[in-house]
Amino acid sequence: MCLKGCSRFVTRAGVCALLMFVPLARAQNSSVVPLIPAANWHLASSQDVDVNEVSRWGGDGAIEREYGVQSAQYRTYRLEDKLAGALQVAGVVIEQAADTSAAYGLLTYYRAEDMAPEKGMDLTVSGAQGALAVRGKVFLRFFRLAGSHLSADQFRALLILVAGTRPSADGMAGLPTPLPTAGLVSGSEKYLLGLEAARRVLPSFDSDLIGFAEGAEVEVGQYAIGSGKSNPAGATQGGTRATVLAITYPTPQIARERFKLMEKMLGINQERGNESVYGKRSSSFVFLALNSGSKSAATKVLDEFAVSEQVSWDQRYPGRKSVVLQMLELILANLLLLFLLASFAIFGGISIVLSKRLARKWLPDWEWGSEEGKSLITLNLRQ
Repeated sequence: MCLKGCSRFVTRAGVCALLMFVPLARAQNSSVVPLIPAANWHLASSQDVDVNEVSRWGGDGAIEREYGVQSAQYRTYRLEDKLAGALQVAGVVIEQAADTSAAYGLLTYYRAEDMAPEKGMDLTVSGAQGALAVRGKVFLRFFRLAGSHLSADQFRALLILVAGTRPSADGMAGLPTPLPTAGLVSGSEKYLLGLEAARRVLPSFDSDLIGFAEGAEVEVGQYAIGSGKSNPAGATQGGTRATVLAITYPTPQIARERFKLMEKMLGINQERGNESVYGKRSSSFVFLALNSGSKSAATKVLDEFAVSEQVSWDQRYPGRKSVVLQMLELILANLLLLFLLASFAIFGGISIVLSKRLARKWLPDWEWGSEEGKSLITLNLRQ
C-alpha cells in the first residue's frame, strides 16, 4: 500500500461511475436475464483471424494495432427461430486490446453517432448494422449476417449471451474520466492513444503537436454551441459544433512544455478567424477548443472542464463482499495469526529443551548442556 497523488478533470455535473464487466475473462462474473431467450443461441464456428482481416467487418488493422490488438477471433452464432421457421445467423468479432482503456478507445473510435447505448447494458452501443461492446480488455463487434432477419429481442439475447450484463470491479480500472455532458453531442466522444487514430479523427489538426510519444492521451468531443442543441440522436439543431480536446499528460511539466509549443505553433487564444484555437492548461491537462467561432463560445465550453487534485490510498477494491463477511475474514485472519505465534513459541521451547539434552549427552563440556545450564540465567550468588 502506498500513498500517491492523483489529478483528474471533472465536470460541473460530477463524475459518473462507469460500470462494465468481462464474462470472456476468467476473473469475470456473468449473469443472464431470464426474460431474454439467450440459451437459444448456439456457437456454430470459431476461427482466429489476422488483425488486418478485421477490415471485412468494418475495422482497420492499423487502428487496431495502435490500440494494442495482436489478433482477433471471428465467431458465428445460430438461432433456430421456430416462430419464423428459419435459422438466424449472426457474427461476432472478438479482439483483445492492450488494456481496458485501449479497448474502450476502440469502442469510442468505431462508435457512430446513430448508435445508442443498449438499455441495461453498460459500455454497449447498438445501431441498425450491429453493436459494439467492451468487457475489460476485450472489444466486441456484433453484426447481423446477410439474409438474417433478427428481431431486437433476438439480437439483444446474443449480446447478453456473449457479453453478459453485469460489470466487474476490475473492468472499471483505467477508464478515462467522462467528458462534460452539457452540450456534448451523443456518440461524438473519441478516446485517442496514437497518431493514426488522431489524424483520422482530427484531419485538420496537427496531431504531432499532441505528443503521444511522451505519454499523451486525448479525449475528443463535439459540442453544440451558439443556439444549437444536441438531441438524443446526436444531431445538432441550429448553431454549430466545436471540437474540444482534453489532453492528459503524465506530469505537469510535460503539459507545460507542450502547451507552450502549441501556443507558438497554433497561436492559441489569438483571433485568427476560422482558424482560431482557444485553450487553457491546468496541472497535467491541456484543453483546446477548435471551430468554436468566437472566444466567448470557446470559453463557455472550456469552463465546463475543471481539474481536481486529491490524494488517495492505492489499495485493491474490496469487491462485492458484505461488511459482515469482511469482518468475519478479519477475525479469522487474527485467530490464524495468534495460532501461528503460539505454535512458534511452543516449538521454540521444545527446541531449547531438546538441544540442551543433546548437548549434555554429546558435548558434556559445553556449558549449554551442563547441569548448571538448566536455567537460562544463573546468578551464582555467594555470601
